[in-house]
Amino acid sequence: MESSDRTPQHPVPERPVSERSEHDAALPGAGAERTPAGPTSGGPAAAAGQAPGAEQGTGAGETPAAAAPSNPAFHRQPYSFVRRGDRLSPKRQKAWDEHAGEWVLEIPRVMTDTSVDPSYRLDHEAAFGRVAPLVVEIGSGLGEAIVAHAAAHPELDHLAVEVYKPGIADLLMKAAQAGVTNVRVAQANAPEVLEHMLEPGSVHELWVFFPDPWHKTRHHKRRLVSPAFAELAARVLEPGGIWHLATDWQEYAVVMREVLDAAAADFENLHPGPLADDEHPDTGWAPRWEGRILTSFERKATEAGRVPRDLAYRRR
Repeated sequence: MESSDRTPQHPVPERPVSERSEHDAALPGAGAERTPAGPTSGGPAAAAGQAPGAEQGTGAGETPAAAAPSNPAFHRQPYSFVRRGDRLSPKRQKAWDEHAGEWVLEIPRVMTDTSVDPSYRLDHEAAFGRVAPLVVEIGSGLGEAIVAHAAAHPELDHLAVEVYKPGIADLLMKAAQAGVTNVRVAQANAPEVLEHMLEPGSVHELWVFFPDPWHKTRHHKRRLVSPAFAELAARVLEPGGIWHLATDWQEYAVVMREVLDAAAADFENLHPGPLADDEHPDTGWAPRWEGRILTSFERKATEAGRVPRDLAYRRR
């Protein structure tokens, strides 16, 4: 998710370290030490995937011999995220220790600690203990939106895709306090989750709320919402499934709409109208989706004078 300070004040690292979220830009410095991306203990989350012929992911900083840089399976596209730090406060550490083993999925890795082994497939029933319509949020941040939705909709299963460990720990804490059991977390690079981990047509709703706009022209290639990402979204959404998007960056909102309108073979814009432009910035947007609670980030964006824009598309 986005933040109020979204331009890295340091060179973009050659080797990606983690995913950007709404909360991590407030933390100083560049990428922190690499940490294991999943729990180390067993539990339902540990048995929730299948990776035929693949070994379990390595620890932080380890590079298995089979995953040399020349490995064609390794995701080499520009990453849309920068991790700011993984140190946990005592309260967050307690939440991680108590709940990560059950709710954070163990995902086999290829090279980095946010990669997804191409042979890995999520076993939905093993992960959640049932089969129910699946809601996936890309960049769940501190977990405010997805935990609130999970509490309001116990009939749905929810998968949070996030790489920032303190944010995941906060999500675990909120989920425990709310008493929800229908949330799981994938600490992984989102495009790889959609390309490898999730089965085709397995997602009921997909959320992308406030992704980093990477507003400098030279960083546009890092934007999450792109034609390639739209293809991955189309792959996992069930027919009739809804893709909800929101951003507080006007130019990126227009780009999002252009990208998805260009994918008309796969998606139907539920609120088409005239195409928004600089002279008519308020046309063609979806009304604010009532299923998205007002998070602390969105409130700060509004206070700063930025206007959140919503988009909603249906999978054909």
